[in-house]
Amino acid sequence: MDKFIPDIYQKSIYEIDYKALKSRGIKCIIFDLDNTIAPVNIPVPDKETKDLFSDLEYLGFKLIIMSNSNKTRVEPFKEKLNVDSCCHSNKPLKKKYKKIMNIYGFKDNEIACIGDQLLTDILGANRMGFLSILINPISKIDYSITKINRYIEKKIFQNLTKKNLFKVGKYYE
Repeated sequence: MDKFIPDIYQKSIYEIDYKALKSRGIKCIIFDLDNTIAPVNIPVPDKETKDLFSDLEYLGFKLIIMSNSNKTRVEPFKEKLNVDSCCHSNKPLKKKYKKIMNIYGFKDNEIACIGDQLLTDILGANRMGFLSILINPISKIDYSITKINRYIEKKIFQNLTKKNLFKVGKYYE
C-alpha cells in the first residue's frame, strides 16, 4: 500500500509550494494533464494555468506534461504552455519515465510528479523514486477507463484511511 501514498497532497496545482520544491532540489516537474492541469472536456489551458507555468519556468523548473492521452489531446497544451510533453505514456509503467530521465539527464531525486490519480500518477512516480504529489481532480467528468480507476482508487483510499495512512481532504506538504 505504500506505493499509493503521495509524498505531498494538496487541493490543486495552485496550492503547491513550488519554492519549497526548488529548495528540496527538484529541477523537473512532470504534470499529468487530464483533471490535473485541465478538465478532460477543456481543449486548451486557461490564463491562470498559463500564468502558473510561466512563473514555474521563471523559477527554473523543466516542465513536462506526461499523459496517457493521445497526441491530439496533449499537443494544444504543449504549445500554449511552451513545455515538452509525453503522450501515450502508459503510466504507471516505467518506460516513459526512464526515457525522460535519459533525455534530460535528471536523477530520480530531482523530479516531482503531479497528478490526480493514485493508480497512474502516484503509483508511477513512487515506483520511480520521484517526489509524488497528489491533487484533487479538477472535474468529476472522466474518461471511461478513468472511471474504473476511480472505483479502485476509492477502495484504496478507504483502506489507507482505515490504516490511518492517508485521509482525503487532509492536505500536507
